Amino acid sequence: MKNMTRRAFLGTAGLAAATTLVACGGGSGNGGGEAGSGSVYWLNFKPELDETAQALAAKYTENTGVPVKVVTAASGTYQQTLIAEMDKSEAPTLFIIGNAAGVKEWGDYALDLTGTAIEAELSTDAYNLYDEAGKLVSMGYCYECYGIVANADLIAQAGHDINEITDFETLKAVAEDIHARAAELGFDAFVAADMDDSSSWRVTGHLANLEYYYEEQDNGDFTSETSEITGAYMDNYKNLYDLIINNSCTEPTALATGGHDPATQFTSGQACFFLTGSWDYATLAEAQPSVKMIPYYCGVAGEEKAGLNCGTENCWAVNVNASEENQQATIDFMVWLVSDPEASAAMVEQLGILPYSNAAESTNGFLNDAAAYTDNGCYVMDWATNYQPNVDQYRAALVSALNAYNSDQSDANWEAVRTAFVDGWATQWAAANA
Repeated sequence: MKNMTRRAFLGTAGLAAATTLVACGGGSGNGGGEAGSGSVYWLNFKPELDETAQALAAKYTENTGVPVKVVTAASGTYQQTLIAEMDKSEAPTLFIIGNAAGVKEWGDYALDLTGTAIEAELSTDAYNLYDEAGKLVSMGYCYECYGIVANADLIAQAGHDINEITDFETLKAVAEDIHARAAELGFDAFVAADMDDSSSWRVTGHLANLEYYYEEQDNGDFTSETSEITGAYMDNYKNLYDLIINNSCTEPTALATGGHDPATQFTSGQACFFLTGSWDYATLAEAQPSVKMIPYYCGVAGEEKAGLNCGTENCWAVNVNASEENQQATIDFMVWLVSDPEASAAMVEQLGILPYSNAAESTNGFLNDAAAYTDNGCYVMDWATNYQPNVDQYRAALVSALNAYNSDQSDANWEAVRTAFVDGWATQWAAANA
């Protein structure tokens, strides 16, 4: 399915390594150091990428003769900068359209990238954005992921193998066995899913995404105009939520107050499983080198083909109003960024991973896990959570309901969770769009 809604440091030593970069080109590319026609103007979205982008642009120009200009918008000002720059006679040839709202506003300015050399470099379609007519408006150039982090060493110490976990039933069997023997083993299954502000997003934002994602598969992708949801997969959300809170090193009744610091509980070896994302890889892997990330298994049919929750709002678009020479020069430059070994390595060092077949391998193990699932034909669970309306109010009501359920896991209290989850969406959407 084409997702129309979306689809988070190079220093002087790295620059020295870039001195031998040679353009690979794409289409009628200008590789091999030959001077070519056209020029590139990249309006960069990520301030942390600026130093790398400037260095790579200079090296590409040195190798090919193609002028590459990089302008980086200040944090939080990209849309204003884009509006101002697009009004100029020499407008950006490469810019960002990162979500469904951007497709509506800027889609007419974007070249259809279908069949281009840069599309041919993709390793997955999961991070591309399409308009309602099916035009490939923009393409993700990096992404983040989240799921269940698992300590393979502890799982092995408990007499299991991480590879035996392939769906909810196998996850449940392993987790419940470990929890039942926690005193003997010296560690538990899950770390806390605290409901204070420092950690509640793990279950009211990220874990909630499994319900939204599977609902999308039935009814179509969420957008900013999704005014209500059905809650068809609330039982699956409950499956995994119950497994976590009832097989944890913290009692469910103690989750409301927070303060358990689940990251420390995990890194100190108190439990095998932890809900988090790729941004925590370096810290977790330093303390527990055998960490892997597995999907949100929750009892949905066919979930043995599930991958991780992956998403981005970092998506490249090429200006349809640029000259053909500048469009081609821009595509050639994009291909070089994601396929040249040293250029792509510099990008990966800064961005974590590139979803392109010939890009350098990521050093982030969780992102490599995400890529491995994709390479094995597993589906990507996209970030429908991004469309939660009035997000702070919506999640606060869900926290309140979950706290009541944690203290008394009755059917009535779960029905209140369902109401906050499903009816709360409609209520908050109406409030946000009044």
